[in-house]
Amino acid sequence: MLFVLFNSAIGVPLSTLDTRSEMEVKRGYLDFLLLLLLLFAAAISVDSREARRGDVGGAPAAGQADRLRFGRRSGEFKILQVADMHYADGRTTGCLDVFPNQMPTCSDLNTTAFVYRVIRAENPDLVVFTGDNIFGFDATDAEKSLDASFAPAIALKLPWVAVLGNHDQESTLSRQGVMHHIVGMPHTLSRLNPSGIDIDGFGNYNVEVHGAEGSPLANKSVLNLYFLDSGDYSTVPSIPGYGWIKPSQQVWFQKTSSDLQKKYMSKPQAQKDAAPGLAYFHIPLPEYSEFDASNFTGVKQEGISSPSINSGFFTTMVEAGDVKAVFVGHDHLNDFCGKLIGIQLCYAGGFGYHAYGKAGWSRRARVVSAHLEKTVDGEWGEVKSIKTWKRLDDEYLSTIDTLVLWSKGSNGRRRKRHVGN
Repeated sequence: MLFVLFNSAIGVPLSTLDTRSEMEVKRGYLDFLLLLLLLFAAAISVDSREARRGDVGGAPAAGQADRLRFGRRSGEFKILQVADMHYADGRTTGCLDVFPNQMPTCSDLNTTAFVYRVIRAENPDLVVFTGDNIFGFDATDAEKSLDASFAPAIALKLPWVAVLGNHDQESTLSRQGVMHHIVGMPHTLSRLNPSGIDIDGFGNYNVEVHGAEGSPLANKSVLNLYFLDSGDYSTVPSIPGYGWIKPSQQVWFQKTSSDLQKKYMSKPQAQKDAAPGLAYFHIPLPEYSEFDASNFTGVKQEGISSPSINSGFFTTMVEAGDVKAVFVGHDHLNDFCGKLIGIQLCYAGGFGYHAYGKAGWSRRARVVSAHLEKTVDGEWGEVKSIKTWKRLDDEYLSTIDTLVLWSKGSNGRRRKRHVGN
């Protein structure tokens, strides 16, 4: 039966198989096995997701559109960051920097398989795609490539968001067109831009994560997520290199952060301190260059490809006071986190197989997990701690570099590296 299904999948009559080249048959068979893996992973993840519906608020309830919340039983909210998928045309798009004996056949489908695999392992409440979701130069149809790149999150009915990188707009859609297509896709909380203001870029928005259902903070955002368009390339002739976060975006961020803090520290259930915030965008800030092997967790295997000017957004975040960590992509061979003036600056590491990498160095994803504290009354309260780790696309889907990014009343600490599930 399996062979009949395989024959149907590759479109080759059984009677003619012996006339085709051995390599083509092997490639078709491996692609078919990969398809079965994707379907199997999707089915299991949907079952797991449904089982957790009573615990998490990842899928907004009726009448609470776009509302995310912490788990009622676990007190946890988990975010999966996927950076630099570089998706193009699917099965016909080859991989970069992969040893021949590492994968006999490799394409965009391996990227898709990794998305399913890591979602199945982590069961996140939100998936964040941080740019270069498609590789425009090799994507013949941007809409189709975008649909395929985000397909796992959509198929599994997971809340997801995306920001743009520097390659997303290089196919058949403009930068605005790419973001407009994204915000119209199922299950996304992405937004084109905040309404009523003039702002640079496309994909500047915030998402609130409310307290656990039934808790005193159920109607307040206890974790604030900021998403920004870090641009693609400089449009100023005298300034070379990549784009940057502009003053208009920083003004929006400042106002949004200030409003959220005032709301959180106002009645009812007034809190003493601001809720922690996390920021996601694509291109690293110049401050990422402040670290070396003595003061970060992870690896730095290439230079920091930040803008050639410093637009001051790091200082803006420090002044705002609520952002505890920043997460970017862009430099695929860097996956470190380093702390600077109270803010953790983190890379995710390269995810996609059509993106440049390093042969023998596994593609990876970053996971962030925030936990609530218990009050003296035994109810869920504010966020107590935020930690992170990475998942590798290796045989064991290894977990590495677990790190406490922030904890209430603490500067955070490193934990012992471990491998495996």
